[in-house]
Amino acid sequence: MGHVHIIRDFPSPQEGFNRTLRIYTPDGYDAQSEHRYPVLYMHDGQNVFAHPESALYDTWCTNRVLEGMVSEGRLEPWIIVAVDSGPGRLREYSPWEGPHGHQEGQGARYARFVVEELKPYVDRTYRTRSGAEWTGTMGSSLGGLISLYLGWKYPEVFGRIGALSPTVMWHQHKLFGEWTAHTQRWSRIYLDAGSTEHIDAGDVPLNYGEATREFYGHLKRLGYHDHEVILVLEPGGQHHERDWQRRLPFAMRWLLG
Repeated sequence: MGHVHIIRDFPSPQEGFNRTLRIYTPDGYDAQSEHRYPVLYMHDGQNVFAHPESALYDTWCTNRVLEGMVSEGRLEPWIIVAVDSGPGRLREYSPWEGPHGHQEGQGARYARFVVEELKPYVDRTYRTRSGAEWTGTMGSSLGGLISLYLGWKYPEVFGRIGALSPTVMWHQHKLFGEWTAHTQRWSRIYLDAGSTEHIDAGDVPLNYGEATREFYGHLKRLGYHDHEVILVLEPGGQHHERDWQRRLPFAMRWLLG
């Protein structure tokens, strides 16, 4: 079994507060002293692992999913770095302000923290493969949006992007207008949602199934090929950790394989 190490009060000078990290190292990490591992960075870290100190309710159980796939020979072991959301999640994962200016976007600061502070620490502390082809980022909802933002803004850092039920409609579909060309970098992008998934956020309807389908089409029109981007629409899929956990095995196999 792998090990989840929790680091509290990890400084984020870009954001002005400290964060909690949960770092999973796979079984055999300590014994194989020369082996280097690819790394997946995940958001909403409190919901990522099956662990006594994770969220009280449903989590993605990512460590169990990965270990099962490794034991079956379908994936190689990965290090997983999960970053807990902070005191203002909507702002932290929003690269731009929210609908109608309700939330000031701080996502660019969070992205700088991941690229400038967190990844160098992980590469310095653990035996990693630091190249973009071996570095992924994954999240759901606004965590999916910030994953896509990281892949678009820093394609030289993140080659693999997993966006489950991503909030790509945020700020009047601004990501569509910003991501206007193929990055011309090695890319693998996983997109999914429930086929009719939606949330009624008062005066701002969030139609995840429709918007994710549109964003997939947008990337295809920019020249991304089938081996670079995939779309999974699950009939009846809802906006919940249980649904993301259910889709995670296929997502990880396609994204990390």
